[in-house]
Amino acid sequence: MAMVVALASAGPALAWTPDTQVPAAAPADGAYPMGSPKYRTIWVDPKVGKDSRSGATRGQALRTLDAAWRKIPQGKKITGIGFRILITPGALKPTDVPNYFESRYGTAQAPILIQPASGKGTVTLPAVNIFDTSYLYFIGLKFASDLGDAVHCEKCNHFLLRDSVVRGAPRASGKVGDLVKINQSQYVYLENNDISGASDNVVDFVAVQYATLLNNKIHDGSDWCAYAKGGSASIRVSGNEIYDCGTGGFTAGQGTGFQFMTAPWIKYEAYDIDVIDNVVHDVEGAGLGVNGGYNVLMAGNTLYRVGERDHLLEFVAGHRSCDGAAGDDGRDKCRQFLSQGGWGTTRVDDGENYVRIPNKHVYVYNNVIVNPPGTQSSGAQITVAAPYSGEWQVGSNVAVPTLFDEDLQIRGNLIWDGDAEHSSGLGGEDSGCRSANATCNVGQYLADNAVNRVYPNLVAPAAGNYALTPATAAALAAQRVAIPAFN
Repeated sequence: MAMVVALASAGPALAWTPDTQVPAAAPADGAYPMGSPKYRTIWVDPKVGKDSRSGATRGQALRTLDAAWRKIPQGKKITGIGFRILITPGALKPTDVPNYFESRYGTAQAPILIQPASGKGTVTLPAVNIFDTSYLYFIGLKFASDLGDAVHCEKCNHFLLRDSVVRGAPRASGKVGDLVKINQSQYVYLENNDISGASDNVVDFVAVQYATLLNNKIHDGSDWCAYAKGGSASIRVSGNEIYDCGTGGFTAGQGTGFQFMTAPWIKYEAYDIDVIDNVVHDVEGAGLGVNGGYNVLMAGNTLYRVGERDHLLEFVAGHRSCDGAAGDDGRDKCRQFLSQGGWGTTRVDDGENYVRIPNKHVYVYNNVIVNPPGTQSSGAQITVAAPYSGEWQVGSNVAVPTLFDEDLQIRGNLIWDGDAEHSSGLGGEDSGCRSANATCNVGQYLADNAVNRVYPNLVAPAAGNYALTPATAAALAAQRVAIPAFN
């Protein structure tokens, strides 16, 4: 439960004229449009500021971001003129920021903007927790926390993190769980950031709808670099470099406690996810995956050195449990969602009795996947879960047999992984994509993709350049298949 921060005076009343000059770079194509709002400016100087001042000018700067935040009305919709907090160079301590950035309601015309006064990277913040806040923009900041959740946003609406660095601790340290965690939120935009250092997941979305991950570097995590699960929906993952992670690169879906989802997205783990034009490299597990997804497109991505401990791609079950012990707060939502037709259970979770969530309409088109000589996926190129009709589906509202390859289409891809004897992983007794599946079976996979036929050369992967050479681009163009619309 979030802590309520009382609205208190931090010095003389504010009496500013609007400041309209916003030192923010113009957004790249497809980025969130901030518009041209007008702002009142609150100055913070962590070195020589004083919280007894007004904050209206640099000479009257406050010392803490906490004091500046308390200048913004709590629990009231901001209209007309927004608030901009400018911070002079320095590093803020945990006691200098609010326990929770809570219940501040900016609008499109009057948002709340927090950024450095002297350019990108000149201000370092500790971990920030945001709750029930709208139209909050962080631009050009550095966040550093070796304790996890360096940026945590719950019940946020229109949250923008742009041109920032988020650092945890090296994944091997085991200090940081999740690094950027967004849950039960809508209209979330992570753009042009460098995010790294987690012993669990680097970017963790739970029940997030209408979001963009654009042109970020997401790396150095023991589990997934990033996933969107728990009924996350309408998310575009584009232009990112995703690398140096353990379990996986990016996954649509995964596993969620039923009570943490938000209606009406209470069936699949992930809906309407577009994963396009990303580079995923040096990932021990699957470069890309779908675990309980509906209408998922993965197209135009480049995967390099992935799956050495598992497989290149995976299309397996999402997991749905009802977390906690009997009688715990919130578990009643599992029953409520189940009665509304959601997919799940009210059982106390024991690690095995979870509901298996299916996949439907997953399109994997026109990607380049290459494991260079000396590397290859472990058991097989692709893992597709077999149909499931086990006892844990009873009473879950999920149809049985539960399928993980319904309208799974893998077409137009250049794939180089292992030798001619290396298994595709499809169609076996314990796998999906069997011969009766018209959209995904071994023969179709080999016919519709260039598997170990053309080696996909990249420009200079050892130097960090994962662009396709002209010859590889031409080979991909020849293999390319038009992407169909979802049903």
